[in-house]
Amino acid sequence: MATKDEVLTELLNNDDYISGQTLAEKSGKSRAAVWKAVRSLQNDGYQIDAVTNKGYKLLNSDSLLSAQGVKRYINRDMDVIYLCSVDSTNNYCKQLLLQNKQGEFLVVADRQTAGRGRQGKSFYSPAGTGVYFSLVIRPNTSLKNAVTVTTAASVAVCKAIEGLTDKIPKIKWVNDVYVDGGKICGILTEATTNFEEGTVDSVIIGIGINLSTKSFPNDIENAGCLNAQVNKNKLVAEIVNELLKITDGNYKSFIDYYRSHSMVIGERIKFIQNGVVTPATAIAIDEAGGLLVELENGERKTLRSGEISIRKA
Repeated sequence: MATKDEVLTELLNNDDYISGQTLAEKSGKSRAAVWKAVRSLQNDGYQIDAVTNKGYKLLNSDSLLSAQGVKRYINRDMDVIYLCSVDSTNNYCKQLLLQNKQGEFLVVADRQTAGRGRQGKSFYSPAGTGVYFSLVIRPNTSLKNAVTVTTAASVAVCKAIEGLTDKIPKIKWVNDVYVDGGKICGILTEATTNFEEGTVDSVIIGIGINLSTKSFPNDIENAGCLNAQVNKNKLVAEIVNELLKITDGNYKSFIDYYRSHSMVIGERIKFIQNGVVTPATAIAIDEAGGLLVELENGERKTLRSGEISIRKA
């Protein structure tokens, strides 16, 4: 671990001042190296108070993402990789998997230059106003169960938001999270599979959340932001914790919560399949997260994928 990372880890784990001598002893580096590391962290935006005869103290790290900050709150030992900027956290995870990286791991970023969403859409990911991350899990489960990870991710996001803020999130099928009428979160899951055994080797769960983004490109509809004071590191970690609870157990255990937070049941909608737009009414959500709809001719069918929009009265 680099000296800067070691110093940041110690500052994150201490609520009081810690001397330069103690930091040097813990890292096995010189006090001069520790001083340089502190200056570098300050240049990165960390508020570090330096007091003679007392040492160093990290004042407020809530607004700054870091690998150490996220790892502090995760309930499982896993690699956490922080990137200031990346094209896509999902793409970065794919590269690591191609390099045969083992186990579960998490990649977090302050900015994505080519963030991706479902249906080939882009996800606007500016610096400083959101959190963007991808979790790689090894579910060791059948293909039919792994597809429900995307709905599980939306539940994890909602539970974390409810636990850390006073906001009431809602889910638009399949997995868009809305707060105060605006879409604040995008989720993209991608799997690598073992076709011979019919199992999933790994699943990449990409999540982007608009925390305070106010201005969006003109082609983005219904966009909003969380607009709540929240510790970025803790938010990411709590989403990961909630998601691991679901994926470690019964994939159906979250479905009642998913239904109770649906914003489409009973609504008149339009769904798009194979380029065809069809009006319908959303009736219910089944055990696997499929959306039961009733067409205008009275016929009922269950949607397993696709895009929907709510029709305004």
